[in-house]
Amino acid sequence: MHGHRFADAPFGGGRGPWGRGRGARGRGQEAPPPVERTEVAGWFAGRLPDGWFTGPVELSIDRDEITVVGALPEPEAGEGDPGAARSGRIARFREETREQRMAVADAAQDRYGRSVAWGAACGDVRELFTTLSVPVMTRLRQPERLVLDTLVDAGVARSRSEALAWAVRLVGSNADSWLTELREAMTAVEEVRARGPRPD
Repeated sequence: MHGHRFADAPFGGGRGPWGRGRGARGRGQEAPPPVERTEVAGWFAGRLPDGWFTGPVELSIDRDEITVVGALPEPEAGEGDPGAARSGRIARFREETREQRMAVADAAQDRYGRSVAWGAACGDVRELFTTLSVPVMTRLRQPERLVLDTLVDAGVARSRSEALAWAVRLVGSNADSWLTELREAMTAVEEVRARGPRPD
């Protein structure tokens, strides 16, 4: 049994070059180096068992965490509700693969210095298992603070930090197409860089 970096609970005591503590690095540790998306995708393609998903996994990568989401085969619902059958298929996958996912998460964190979170999709049902919640420090001038205070005073959020998270989600939902184009452009740059010459 692994005592750290749980597959369904990314707050594990890290080991390896990134130190101990919550998530991929402990307090006071330097951030892990950037990673090439194509390299990470290739590693997971080779490391994950062949029968888990119906195709390549979807990866979301930032400085702290790698989120892995795979598509599961559709269950035969018969006369049952298809949505409930898909949710049940995801729940079964989560339970049956927990130990193996923990081992993969251990290996990935040692390799990339980031926690690993998991999710699964089945038809139109998509579920993310426990993911990392990371505090982000920022400095705001008074006009920006007033925006957060207005959200708090109006009852939209309970605190400035919650108001800031709400604002980030709002931008993400309203600018989804632009953010998608930006991520695709960044991926293309990474692919070109990966094909370039390397020093001996």
